[in-house]
Amino acid sequence: MKSVSDTIKSVVIVLLVICLGVLSSMKLIKLQIVEGDEAVTAPRYDSDAITYKREVTPTRGEILDYRGNVIIGNTPRTDIVLQYALFPKEYQEGNAILLRLYNELAAKEYIFEEVLPVTMTAPYEFTENDTADVTERLNLNVYATAENCIDKLISDYEISEEYTQDEKRIIAGLRYAMLAKDFSYNNDLVLAQDVKKSTIIRLKELGNILKGVNAVETADRKIIRGDILPHEIGMVGPIYAEEYDELKEKGYAMNDVVGKSGIEYAMETELRGQNGLEEVTILNGAVADIHTIEETVPGQTVKLTIDGAFQVKIQNALDSFLTRFGYYGGRKVEKGAVTVLDAKTGAVLAMATAPTYNLKDFEKDYDKLLEDPNSPMFNRCTWGQYLPGSTFKTITATAGLNEGVVDGYTSFNCLTNYEFYGSHFQCTGYHTYISARRAIEVSCNVYFYEVSRLLGIDNITKYAELYGLGSPLGLETGDAAGFLCNPETFEERGQPWYIGYVIQAGIGNQDCGFTPLQLATVASTIGNRGVRYKPYLVDSLYTYGTKEMTSKTKPEVAEKIELNYDYVYDYIIGGMVDAARNVPAPYNLTGYNFNVAIKTGTPQTDMNDKSKQNSVFIGFAPADDPQIAFAGVIEGGEYSKYIVRDIIDSYEECFGFGKKKNEVELPPEVRGGTTAKTTTATTTSTSTGTSTITNTTTTTTTTVR
Repeated sequence: MKSVSDTIKSVVIVLLVICLGVLSSMKLIKLQIVEGDEAVTAPRYDSDAITYKREVTPTRGEILDYRGNVIIGNTPRTDIVLQYALFPKEYQEGNAILLRLYNELAAKEYIFEEVLPVTMTAPYEFTENDTADVTERLNLNVYATAENCIDKLISDYEISEEYTQDEKRIIAGLRYAMLAKDFSYNNDLVLAQDVKKSTIIRLKELGNILKGVNAVETADRKIIRGDILPHEIGMVGPIYAEEYDELKEKGYAMNDVVGKSGIEYAMETELRGQNGLEEVTILNGAVADIHTIEETVPGQTVKLTIDGAFQVKIQNALDSFLTRFGYYGGRKVEKGAVTVLDAKTGAVLAMATAPTYNLKDFEKDYDKLLEDPNSPMFNRCTWGQYLPGSTFKTITATAGLNEGVVDGYTSFNCLTNYEFYGSHFQCTGYHTYISARRAIEVSCNVYFYEVSRLLGIDNITKYAELYGLGSPLGLETGDAAGFLCNPETFEERGQPWYIGYVIQAGIGNQDCGFTPLQLATVASTIGNRGVRYKPYLVDSLYTYGTKEMTSKTKPEVAEKIELNYDYVYDYIIGGMVDAARNVPAPYNLTGYNFNVAIKTGTPQTDMNDKSKQNSVFIGFAPADDPQIAFAGVIEGGEYSKYIVRDIIDSYEECFGFGKKKNEVELPPEVRGGTTAKTTTATTTSTSTGTSTITNTTTTTTTTVR
């Protein structure tokens, strides 16, 4: 039996435990420092500790060519940033740090990039017309002047009168940048990029003064080969204010980058990866602990269907042609495009456009590129819309033969002239009685005028759509729909429709427009006897830094033309093979151990000037079991079919027409007509993963992968 004293002792112990529990709870409540939703409890530190969560940006995935050569990668750099958790909340202390930091960086020739659109010197004026964002952020009316904006910043942030006018403007600009860049736990304010080691050492020496200033390791987007498919690779760039609200919901910080065009934009989700999450504890003005809650998942590596060596060869073939046949009708010929597809899958093997540019020169020479009258940044393969000319006769032939309007033996008498509803039309030849195969070979207008008359515009439209014309083909990076020649399109464009347009539509020489990608798809569909594949640029995805494939693009049949007669494509392909035999040396297509199939066209681009024309071709090889399909356009020129041999020879060299794939070394990079070593690279800012080196009294170093 317990004594009274023992009982009293037990009660006291219980009371002490209860009291300690209450005190602990009170301390726990005190330690819950709330800054938005980002701060959390830090029970293992005293009441001066602040713990918060922040997202960590992953490393952006690389972009490779088909053989694994890196086109776009990453390279490390060090930035100087302000970090919210360590920066003084008291305005006057913060202002002093901002000015000191600005001057220290300026002494090292790092000038902070202003985002406040106001001149740096008085009398202050706006440097851009649209000032709505500025006045809204500062809670000023829309009529506020630049002087009003500076005065508001000076007042709101207690910028002392002891500073000079220039110093006030510097501090005001930095304070505005904090607003505009959403300066917070998750958004550091980047003050200088790619700083030298000597600058980092100097700032670390001033760590006790420059509170919140850190050296942060991040990454630049590294352009390894800027000459390979620049129009489709695209670029990354900063997040604009109008994008931020939407992107913030997806985990982006204001100082992140995002794909702006091409593959960088189309594959943004895959390339970006998944944010990590870490818990940071601040104690006595320094980072005391960083704890990883969720690991980052690096972006996936994107492997393209494009083989770099083959792409360069096709670009060279196009450029070489324009050099050899650089004048037509007294005019210089400088523009064109060539597209090559894998006929069995729809994979894009090459897309060359002239003139072209190098991604490495994009930022440096952007204005020059933009002002170039030949528009080198315009992707003619996917967005150029051209009259197809006589290449369209293959579609009219498909419609005529499959609808039973004609068969392979039906012939029409071509005596050059053709009358239709009182209008006079002509053929370029005098073919007498001619049927489908021969009509395709010699491109007889009269034959196809008659077939078009019998078909009517609805049937012509039907088969054009079956071939994928008049709608986007669904390329990952986007492509133009083109437009058909029919009454509906003319009505949409506000143009009158005349009955005579029916027969002109049937030979591809009346208002319509299709991309080289669409024309190459037409060629592929003919080679596959009515099976149309959806074109694609992304071959597969890989786990970053490994050979582990995570997904592979499967060929997709977009359309299958149901054949009413088995012989439909026999005559079309036969005529295209015959046409390929009519190419003169040294461009002839008869020296192979297989047949080549082509169809050409010379559509007039100015009905008031018959000398103005484009030169167009489509084709595939081998003719009986195609591996590649291709199409090309030369603007304002002729003889485009002379490129075909270079296409076939390049494919043979890079891949081979047998089952074995050839090994071909990537040739040197081409820039501005000269070659450069393949190791040359330039970078664009990305913020694709960070390693923070604190410059406060702590020695903590955290690496975020």
